[in-house]
This record gives sequence, structure tokens and C-alpha cells, in this order.
Amino acid sequence: MFKLVAIPVTAFIVCALIGPVLIKYLHKLNFGQSIRECGPASHMKKSGTPTMGGLMMLAALTLALLWGSFTPRVVIALVLTLGHGAIGFIDDYIKVVMKRNLGLTAKQKFLLQFILAGAYVYFAETHIGNTALWVPGLNVSLDLGWGYYALAFVLLVGTTNAVNLTDGLDGLVSFVSLPVTLAFAFIAYMQGFLDLSGFALGIAGACLGFLLFNRHPAQVFMGDTGSLALGGGVAALALLTRTELLLVIIGGVYVAEALSVIIQVGYFRLTGGKRFFRMAPVHHHFELGGWREVKVVRVFTIFSLALSAVGLGLWLAAVL
Repeated sequence: MFKLVAIPVTAFIVCALIGPVLIKYLHKLNFGQSIRECGPASHMKKSGTPTMGGLMMLAALTLALLWGSFTPRVVIALVLTLGHGAIGFIDDYIKVVMKRNLGLTAKQKFLLQFILAGAYVYFAETHIGNTALWVPGLNVSLDLGWGYYALAFVLLVGTTNAVNLTDGLDGLVSFVSLPVTLAFAFIAYMQGFLDLSGFALGIAGACLGFLLFNRHPAQVFMGDTGSLALGGGVAALALLTRTELLLVIIGGVYVAEALSVIIQVGYFRLTGGKRFFRMAPVHHHFELGGWREVKVVRVFTIFSLALSAVGLGLWLAAVL
């Protein structure tokens, strides 16, 4: 039990300590975020705010996990987290150092994500071999055979990109992810996976520590370094606790953000240029509707708390 307290506390303290140093260093290197002109006009004042702040989160999580044991489950989760963080770092580096505002091309980013997802699927097929999928609400398990590996592949790629899309306002993705990771920490604990519970709490602690510098008005952005890593960690938690479909509920805010982009693009093409939302992802829709940034973050966080509670309720109803 001590470790389950020490891990998130350590992650929080590490962020609190290295945050000011990292932010100062990023300022010195002129690693400022470029704000795209197609975004909300109110965001232009954020131009130049240091990015790549996700590095402090990854350092905090890794150091905090030294309190625990690097079991196979934790190693898998950490590899997926750091691996996606590396992809994000490359993307951020291209943006802020090479001055290519769009970073990696979509094809390049997806290729790297596919490689990581493929590596996990290969591991799952050779070492886990369990292709059953639990269906929340119905409380049944379906053996999908090879279809499970296709689902795991889609879940990994989809979650990392959905979390990345959620990272568009000061503190938004960290606040939204706190109840998500705490929910998975509880599920893992109840399953007897104390190592995985500690990993989830480590992410929560890192998010909380990062919010010291990322809450409105943000002193630093996590960049793709942090958001892709966070997505990889959340996806790993769902896969390793075998609650893949439950992630759709617990991570419902991520799903809504991703669906808003898909709907916007599809509607734009079908109608010859009309928009379904004022702007996508959907958090910008509310901004352009007159909501202050802090209100959007607050409401989305409340929804994340509610959805996490619903997800936990469904899981508890099945196991108790």
C-alpha cells in the first residue's frame, strides 16, 4: 500500500521540482509553440509558450515507478507510453526546431504508431493468447479470435490520436485524464494487479504535477510528447486490465473529441464546404460559442468524472 501512495506523490514532486528548470531551458532554446492561424483567434496570444513539457511528465512517471516493480505488465505499459512519447518528441522537434508547423506528416505519424501497435499485438498473440472480449453492461465475454488483435491495434492507434486531439486548451487533457487514470487504478487494484495500479497512479500524479504549470494561463504545453504518451499509457491500461470496451465509456471525452473531427471532415466533404461544428475538435466549438476556456475545461472535466463513475459502476456490477 505504501508504494501505491509513494508512486503518485513522487511523480507529482518530480514534476514540481523539474518543471521550472525545464520551462526556463525551453525558453532559452526558444522552443515555443506556433499557433495555427486557422485556430481560435484568442489562442494567438499563446504563441511562443514553451512546448515539449511532456518531457517532465515522462521523467516523473519513470522515476516514480522505481518505487514499484518492473513486472512484465508495467514494462509493456511503460514501453507503449515512452514509445508514443518518442513519436511525439520527434513531431514536436520538427515543429519547434525545424520550424515545420505541422511536424510529422500524417502518414509518417501513423506509420510509427502502427509499428508500436503491431509490436504490442505480436506480444499479445505470442505471450498472452487470450482473445476474449468483455462486453460492459451485458456482462458477457466473446472470443473474437484474431479479431481481438485487430481490435487491440485499432484501440491503441485510436486512443493515442484521440487523447492528442483533446490536448487543445490549457489543462484540458490533464484534467480529463485524471479521473480516467484513477478509474483504471481502482480496476487494476481490485483485479490484484498492484503493479498496474501503481502505473495508473503514476500517470495521475504526473498529470497533477504538470497542471502546476499548464493550468490556465499555461506556462508550458505538453506537446505531442506528452499527449501521445498519455494516450499510449491509457490504452495500455485498458488492454492490460482487459477492459477494452470500457475505455469507450471511461474515456468518453476522448471519443467525443475524435468523433467531432471525423464528423466535421465527413460533413465538410459531403456538403461541399459546410461545417457541422463551428470548429473541431469539439472543445473549440464551445469556445467559439462564447464559453471561456476555463469553463470548457471545467465542464469537460465534470463529464470525464461522470463517465468514469459510470464505467466503474458497470465494472463493479459485473464483478460483485
